Amino acid sequence: MSIALSELSTGTEIGSAVLEISRADLVRYAGASGDFNPIHWNERFARQVELPGVIAHGMFTMGAAVQMVSDWIGDPGAVIDYQTRFTRPVTVEDTDGAPGAAVNVTGVIGAIDLDNSTARVDLTVTFNGQKVLVKAQAVVRIW
Repeated sequence: MSIALSELSTGTEIGSAVLEISRADLVRYAGASGDFNPIHWNERFARQVELPGVIAHGMFTMGAAVQMVSDWIGDPGAVIDYQTRFTRPVTVEDTDGAPGAAVNVTGVIGAIDLDNSTARVDLTVTFNGQKVLVKAQAVVRIW
């Protein structure tokens, strides 16, 4: 799919997705990232440090959310900037491999820069009705 910058307008929704996350996803991410902090896989440890349970890696949540933008633009290399703030943890229940959490992501065109051939996509990322990422913004180059 080819996207023309001139056809975009501020406020246009680019899509939405539900990210289903399992404990197995967290273990795979730990292996890929090297982040083996037990708060991401050990229920007992997570509760000992006063978390509500095992939580998803912040960078996992951030990366999974921006996937919608790279799918929309059709080229992950077109995402030239991505920033966010983490506000709440995503607790992933132990469900024997089935998804233990569902994160909702919606993307909307927040700004268009015709001079630089870019668009900013503002992401709303929620878990259990509360924002887990705020000011989640991806800038994409559109040729």
